Amino acid sequence: MRLFKRDKTFTEPIVWLTTFFVIAFHIGAVAALFAFAWKPFVLAILLWWVAGGLGIGMGFHRLLTHRGYKTTKLVEYVLTVCGTLSLEGGPIFWVATHRLHHQNADKDGDPHSPRDGGLWAHMGWILTGRTLPPNEAVDLLPYVSDLRKNRFHVWISKWHWVPLAALGLVLLSLGGWPYLLWGVFFRTVLGLHCTWLVNSATHMWGSQRFQTHDNSRNNFWVAMLTFGEGWHNNHHAKPQSPRHGLAWYELDLNWYGICAMRMVRLAWDLKIPSSPVSTWNHSMPQPAEWRLDRPL
Repeated sequence: MRLFKRDKTFTEPIVWLTTFFVIAFHIGAVAALFAFAWKPFVLAILLWWVAGGLGIGMGFHRLLTHRGYKTTKLVEYVLTVCGTLSLEGGPIFWVATHRLHHQNADKDGDPHSPRDGGLWAHMGWILTGRTLPPNEAVDLLPYVSDLRKNRFHVWISKWHWVPLAALGLVLLSLGGWPYLLWGVFFRTVLGLHCTWLVNSATHMWGSQRFQTHDNSRNNFWVAMLTFGEGWHNNHHAKPQSPRHGLAWYELDLNWYGICAMRMVRLAWDLKIPSSPVSTWNHSMPQPAEWRLDRPL
């Protein structure tokens, strides 16, 4: 599959507001390289894990999207706030988009399949096309009927930029420009591309342990950059499972985090399949409250 062959990115209108912020954050990330210091760098790595591991992997993805485990409302809300630090929108839009992806993986209706181009799958679908903010994405609302019943998730989806803005002000006031550039701009851009690699790279390159009805693949280096989200073929075989890395060498830090939560009784009812791994396939149903059996 060629990266730019017949890429949909070049045929869709630009979403100017989103593109402006993406470019601005990339400029800030480059500027961080000229303001290097070890303490801001270490802080950026820590925040990368907080936003990408706790927030996106354990929170937005394995908890809110697939309900792979249960936790207290307080922990759920903390993980959700961590997820907003990634600049990937609020939980309603993120979860709805990902559920739509699973329903139509690499078929018509998939919001970010490499079949529409590698660049489109990576970031073109965000910068161009019909990407809408959560309160306007009416077509996606049926996919998040569970989250729409929760006042906190509705509120944080509308004001998802507030935690990141507040973090930026705190870092600027306490540490100056190096902390802001590394802790917000560089770290956010790194996290965005890591998440986008799950949409693009793990549907183009890697190995397939399971015969799923899509192009999902297990990709070691993407898994390392996303704290375990790169074992994507495993995930598509059993979407609701909170464990993605199956073999001993498939490091899955997000799974280890969920296990740690279970040890202190902050996570329970883990949806770990009881059937042998060899019998896994793409037929495992998703929670009935969001699975749609007909196109919108």
